[in-house]
Amino acid sequence: MADIELFSPDDRRSLDLLFRRTEGHEAADRLAFLWDWERRNPAGLGGRPSILVVREGPTVIAACPVMRVRAVVHGQVVTGAWSDGPLVVGERQRQGLGGALLRAWDRSSGLTLGARLTEATRQRLDEMRWPAAVSVPCLVKPISRRALRLPHWPVALNRLVSAVTLPFVRLVSRLQPIADEIESVRRFPAEVDTLWAEVRDSFDVAVCREATYLNWKFLEAPHVRYHVALLRRDGQLRGYVVYRHGREPQGRVTTIIDLLAHPGDVRTIAALASWVDREARSEDVDKVRCYVTHKGFRRALRRLGFFAVRSDLALTVKVNGVSVAPAFYTDTERWHFTLGDGTIDH
Repeated sequence: MADIELFSPDDRRSLDLLFRRTEGHEAADRLAFLWDWERRNPAGLGGRPSILVVREGPTVIAACPVMRVRAVVHGQVVTGAWSDGPLVVGERQRQGLGGALLRAWDRSSGLTLGARLTEATRQRLDEMRWPAAVSVPCLVKPISRRALRLPHWPVALNRLVSAVTLPFVRLVSRLQPIADEIESVRRFPAEVDTLWAEVRDSFDVAVCREATYLNWKFLEAPHVRYHVALLRRDGQLRGYVVYRHGREPQGRVTTIIDLLAHPGDVRTIAALASWVDREARSEDVDKVRCYVTHKGFRRALRRLGFFAVRSDLALTVKVNGVSVAPAFYTDTERWHFTLGDGTIDH
């Protein structure tokens, strides 16, 4: 049985080599770029990277990077751990190292979380009888005639689709009025903690969304530029939205990365989504996209012209720190996960 330990500073060079051998030079360069940022994770190990490693002498032959979070499960706070799965050098694969790292990841937290895991990793988890992965619903709102084009279609077909669907796009893309005070900010204020305390019991499971963590996760991230807007009503913070603009093969997309309000507060959710809609138009964006699990958020977004499309995001969740019924893993409509959670949007 392999001895699995936490990363130490002496492993830095060996870990870099492991990433280059298993994931390529780009992944290794990205690791170095994010290193200091990940050390500052307020839910982490006090400045020490949370990486499970297997050594052979001084050489790291396998590793499982983990991102620590605080989370709530049925109202109880637990320590969560996100991971993209294990990395094992080629000559040591099929020797049980990947499975040993997955079990260590599981034992290290009250809630294990993963998204977009490789097929091999997911197969190992199935063999270990982990709960099945669940699909995170994806909703899209088209706001230009280019919104419904697909990169694998020929140009002529895309032009035809744009022309045929234009009346539909004009119908669903109508701007909605905003009656509340919304402001763009560069820091989450402390009052976000109050908002989180008010809404957290609305979710069966969710990553804790407190100001210290949100500022680190979104506004101190060195690799992506996020935009944040807060909504206040009657002098109280009622919700926030995190979003970013990007380019894809057939146009520009604005993605709602994170969204928080009471899931029954349709007015706040709608106003925040409408704010993002306006921001997207100012950037000449073709569509707005949002991944979100909770049915309350999805219901509010559909009223604004968002519609469900096929999702490419599979989420793995396993609860260790709190007793949950088997139905917890199949009835996910009170879960609250978005693209901004964990390592999904790295």
